[in-house]
Amino acid sequence: MTLRQAVPGRLLLACAAALLATTFLNACAAPGSGLQREAATQLQARVLEVTQASSQNDPAAALKALEGLEADLSAAQAKGQVSEERRRSITTVATAVRADLTEAVAAQAAAAKAAEDARVAAAQAAQDPSPAPASQAAPAPAPAQGSAAGNGADGGKNNGDKGKGKN
Repeated sequence: MTLRQAVPGRLLLACAAALLATTFLNACAAPGSGLQREAATQLQARVLEVTQASSQNDPAAALKALEGLEADLSAAQAKGQVSEERRRSITTVATAVRADLTEAVAAQAAAAKAAEDARVAAAQAAQDPSPAPASQAAPAPAPAQGSAAGNGADGGKNNGDKGKGKN
């Protein structure tokens, strides 16, 4: 993976994690937010896990932390600590973050496969010292034409009777 590919991926993960963290912080700050303090504390800890894994460019770990967040959210709702409206709001953001993380995991897998394919190709090329087949060899250069520097060559031109040296 090139630096140009890695930077947008990291930026995407960081933005997704920041969005998730901001949503949770806003949800917990507002009184009557539909989220009790105990549940908010537990969910914030999970959001921190997602954010840290994302900032370390580890989307697989971030996905695992996101699964934990969603499990904690369901448990908190079952206990009556999270309103249905708040659960839907959090789930919507988590779904968007999941899509970004899944894309990042796929991109990392593709980059790893490409790197492995390149490594295998290089290893095979290093082990195969045979020259390239004639059909793949570079064509021989065309014969050089005469020089116009006055060395007696006519440069392939038919000068004929142009009056040079003839009386």
